[in-house]
Amino acid sequence: MKKDGRIYVAGHRGLVGSAIWRELQNQGFTNLIGRTRAELNLLDKDAVQRFYAQAQPEFVFVAAAKVGGILANDQQPASFLYENLEIQNHLIHGACEGGVSKLLFLGSSCIYPKLAPQPLKEEYLLTGPLEPTNQWYAIAKIAGIQLCQAYRRQHGCDFISAMPTNMYGPNDNYGLQTSHVLPAFIRKFHEARLSGVKEVTCWGSGMPRREFLYADDLARACIFLMQHYSEEQFINVGYGTDVTIHELAETVSSIVGYEGKIQWDTSKPDGTPRKLMDSSRLFALGWKPRVDLATGIRLAYEDFQKKQTTPVAPVRT
Repeated sequence: MKKDGRIYVAGHRGLVGSAIWRELQNQGFTNLIGRTRAELNLLDKDAVQRFYAQAQPEFVFVAAAKVGGILANDQQPASFLYENLEIQNHLIHGACEGGVSKLLFLGSSCIYPKLAPQPLKEEYLLTGPLEPTNQWYAIAKIAGIQLCQAYRRQHGCDFISAMPTNMYGPNDNYGLQTSHVLPAFIRKFHEARLSGVKEVTCWGSGMPRREFLYADDLARACIFLMQHYSEEQFINVGYGTDVTIHELAETVSSIVGYEGKIQWDTSKPDGTPRKLMDSSRLFALGWKPRVDLATGIRLAYEDFQKKQTTPVAPVRT
């Protein structure tokens, strides 16, 4: 990518998209293209086609998606499947028709089978049943990977896919009903500290293991791949180590300053027992993450606090 190349970041105000935008600016790219949801409805095929014709981006990062945690996925299966299929179909097909030079599609580690061997290698895709609580989102992301591969084979498009592990950082979603586990913990323990609650209940057993990658590290990886990777096979993007959800809760509560007790509601689902990505292919290309988990959580908590403009309601116990 040239520094003055026309670069479109789909979802540039979200967690991942905003990180890619920041990193592109940090690296000196000067011709960035972003559209808010009000300016461009990605569910509208005709609107997306008009956008490509008018903006004529040369490079596209597909970081736009409908996302959420276990509860949101469980309550909105149709929305998660339909909307994500529509968004990525319109962006990928439109990029082909619009003559985009290169496109990077971002998937999710939930594409892997629930009981796949650990760490997760790229070749484990479609080797077993998915985790039921987020299968709808996973199926959409798998379709996106296959679509990029299909356009590469049929039309010669330089479309690549990257599968990031669990993400967190600035501009995350902190809604207790819709967020992922790490931002939910940040809000939960923050509110508990402010309210003086002596006990906080968290979902599940706390035993599942998860890997977490700071959003700005993923952004650096995406730009690296756009410049150094051009293969049909998607590639994992992870941190390289994981922690239990119990350990995560303890770390977040300590950083937030909550000193009460943590209880675990084992009647609630755990999700996949473990999700650790095998990112050896990416590491071998010369990319490595920079931000460790504790540092990243501190940075994310600082971002969360900046966005707290109104008093919070007491956390439920």
